[in-house]
Amino acid sequence: MAEERFTDAELAFLRHVRFGELPERVLPEDRVELAETESARSWPDLAPSREQQQALYPNGA
Repeated sequence: MAEERFTDAELAFLRHVRFGELPERVLPEDRVELAETESARSWPDLAPSREQQQALYPNGA
């Protein structure tokens, strides 16, 4: 079975048909650096919130 060969222009056309228009390129001066402000928790906080505690124990029992 013969292998099909495409020119660069044909490959560009096929990429365009498959993926459509690409978004505009983001320039380096338009990028922002992100900094994590809080570490990720490995387990969810299972304790009741202050509002839940007040609803369950209105007298502070």
